[in-house]
Amino acid sequence: MATLEPTPTDLPALADDIGLAPRGIFAASWTFLQRQPVGAIGLVLVLIFGLAGIFADWIAPYSPTANDFAVMTEPPSWAHWLGTDQLGRDLLSRILFGARTAFIVGLTSALVGGVSGLLIGVASAYFGGQLDLWLQRLLDIVMAFPLIIMALAVVSIFGTGIQNVIVAITIPLIPRCARVVRSSALAIREVPYVDAARALGFGHTRIIMRHMVPNVMGPFLVIITAFVGQAILAEAALSYLGLGVQEPVPAWGLMLQGGAEEYATTAPWIAVFPGLAIMLTVFGINLFGDSLRDVLDPKMRDR
Repeated sequence: MATLEPTPTDLPALADDIGLAPRGIFAASWTFLQRQPVGAIGLVLVLIFGLAGIFADWIAPYSPTANDFAVMTEPPSWAHWLGTDQLGRDLLSRILFGARTAFIVGLTSALVGGVSGLLIGVASAYFGGQLDLWLQRLLDIVMAFPLIIMALAVVSIFGTGIQNVIVAITIPLIPRCARVVRSSALAIREVPYVDAARALGFGHTRIIMRHMVPNVMGPFLVIITAFVGQAILAEAALSYLGLGVQEPVPAWGLMLQGGAEEYATTAPWIAVFPGLAIMLTVFGINLFGDSLRDVLDPKMRDR
């Protein structure tokens, strides 16, 4: 029976049908908005809080560290849209600056941990043998501890502060990314073009960076989005426990620590609004990550 194969003139149309044709960033973004409206909502939430953190110096009505003891625990009003905390600091201003802290910690931890895990996972899959065996056992040891427990252990060693919090969250993210990337890289290692590259005498570094890393970017990008949300939650948890970001740096976890218990009944807005900021940010990141997975996964594309 004769089989129908695409001719060279059919290939551009075929590539466009399956979403592989090269397009501008605006066209690709518009297509994403049309096909993934839920993911677009998540992206909008992330952009709102991200831009709020970037431009907090210009849009915040007050200084996030300025105390005004005349208006302590004041409810939301025209002067203070989200009210004030127990030291008279404007909650809206602190939430805006807290978004900057959250995204600095979240993005830095996710990128450093993700890229480190990417390189470890690809190298482990490519070389195999004893290197793969020992790397995987080391990753097993690190992954035996939950993320927050490992972060607490690292903070107890290095101390508090935003830099140490980033280190504490980055370390447990590395093996999680390495495992996901390795599973994809194992299949890519056996494809013909990798064997052809070896036969042509290309070095290991070139094969890894040019042929293997680009082909695991789909799952890598998806897990990076998940890591950002996990890192923001971990930073808020560490700050709430007093082991993360310290005063006077505005942070959502610190705001919860100051108002979640003592002022839960008399001034609930002190804890409610920072909690909503954390919830909406992580919710938006998760929505965007799920939609990004659907777009990049060929098995999910036609569903």
